[in-house]
Amino acid sequence: MRSELKRRILASCLALAGLAAWPVCAETPAAPAAKAPAAVAVPATVDGFSDVGAVPFAPVDSGLAPDWYKKGVFTEILVRAYQDSNGDGIGDLKGLTSRLDYLKSVGITGIWLMPIFRSSDHDHGYAVENYREIEPDYGTLADFDNLIAEAHKRGIGIIVDYVMNHSSADHKLFDASMKVKSPYRDWYVWAQPHPEGWTTFSGDPWREMGDWYYYAAFDAGMPDFNLRKQEVVDFHMNNLRFWLNRGVDGFRFDAVGVLYENGSIAWDNQPENHVLMNKVRQLLDQYGKRYMVCEAPSDPVPFAGENSCGSAFAFGLQKHIVHSVKMGRVMPDLLYTLQTFPVARMGTILSNHDWFAGARPWRQFNGDVKSYKMAAATLLTLPGMPFIYYGEEIGLGLSDESYHDDQKIRGPMAWDANQPFGGFTNSDSAFRPLVQNWKTNNVAAEDANPTSLLNWYRALIGLRDNEPALSVGSFKPISAQDEQIFAFEREYEGTRMLVLLNYAYRDGKLDLPAGFDASKWQTVFPAGGQLKVAPKKVKKGEAAKLELQMGTQEVMVLKAIK
Repeated sequence: MRSELKRRILASCLALAGLAAWPVCAETPAAPAAKAPAAVAVPATVDGFSDVGAVPFAPVDSGLAPDWYKKGVFTEILVRAYQDSNGDGIGDLKGLTSRLDYLKSVGITGIWLMPIFRSSDHDHGYAVENYREIEPDYGTLADFDNLIAEAHKRGIGIIVDYVMNHSSADHKLFDASMKVKSPYRDWYVWAQPHPEGWTTFSGDPWREMGDWYYYAAFDAGMPDFNLRKQEVVDFHMNNLRFWLNRGVDGFRFDAVGVLYENGSIAWDNQPENHVLMNKVRQLLDQYGKRYMVCEAPSDPVPFAGENSCGSAFAFGLQKHIVHSVKMGRVMPDLLYTLQTFPVARMGTILSNHDWFAGARPWRQFNGDVKSYKMAAATLLTLPGMPFIYYGEEIGLGLSDESYHDDQKIRGPMAWDANQPFGGFTNSDSAFRPLVQNWKTNNVAAEDANPTSLLNWYRALIGLRDNEPALSVGSFKPISAQDEQIFAFEREYEGTRMLVLLNYAYRDGKLDLPAGFDASKWQTVFPAGGQLKVAPKKVKKGEAAKLELQMGTQEVMVLKAIK
């Protein structure tokens, strides 16, 4: 029976990064190594499982500010695709560590690492084989400890992707679960006979195993945990403590909308999900200065609540930003989302590692740099915690000859057109083909170009860092829907900022509020920018009005003079 499963799982895992819908693929000179605290030693093996067993509460101080995640900007990184340090064509932790100074130069203060645990898929990492081991392709626990230490020295926090919903079918716990009389049998979800009427992301989630069926919402190679069993919840809590004790600054939790299922038409966004994630958040609160953000694409707002994760990605907002820029006006969905979502508590993006969230912006804007810059300016001046997908800051394109769309947006980072494989590896091959535009869109080329995307991102992130009103301030829209200029105010502790974004490919005008006095505002972005205000032509008998005048796809940020 086990050999039969292995045969089917192997076929599935060989293509795990690209066969199913979003859930599978969402889920597809350095300083000397720092010493890990003594408290983080791996607990003794329990029943032969090295990631099962109690882990005590043993917090370490990162040295970061208490609100480091609220005021900063994150980047999402697939370690496999970022920087190879040992010449095997695969990115690794040492390679990432060697690029921390670059990330600091961009203004990044937080890193979300896609899964770094030992996994079966050898790609995206969401099929976890062991929750306390580093994926061998990426290095060792010592390499990870060094990455944490070096990041903290630079004021950068690191959050780690954690998969609570399911493991790999190659996890030893699932192997034990296959035996009907095993004490680990009900750590996963088994049924007999075959439950009828179910359809999840990849079709029927009940996978045959002899006379029994196990539940796997995403893929046969990723069976769901039974989170109704307290021992399973404890298993995850202990693993979270294991990484928190090592100095991890928080987690991105995968697929929290499907943790519990209550029936064939009640398997998504069930109330129990919020109860569990609230307990997880309370664990992180005990450690202090930790941040967690949850992925729940179909219903993100409840997970951002204080009785749940506390923060979630604002899925949908990214598409409304891109759509507004493409249409050249403030689309109704953009304003509606900003006014109804608790965006200030949410993670915001333009794209991420999943195609369902949108292709890389370079593809979405077809290489139109001005429109790309408009979208970036919107992201980085709105409320929330911005997450920049690796390479987004240089306009990284798609990887050719990839098996699946998700793989196309997970190509190697481009560092230098004058180096083989763009500086990603010194091997004679890379784990995936280089992106199409690596010779033009790379760090070396854009670093030297003052008008590049990279330096645009740097300038906006620097502005956001210098002006707390742009990171944690209130949000007040001035524009109405379908206006070509998106104008809004941000305010924090008496400091007011006015953001003006002309989305259209033509000059634009916007009626200004009554009593607006241009002399009481100074331009802070771009350097040397001039606010253009003129009397508006009005009909006889109407009150005098002022109108703002902006050039084609112009961006301007102003600060009120006190």
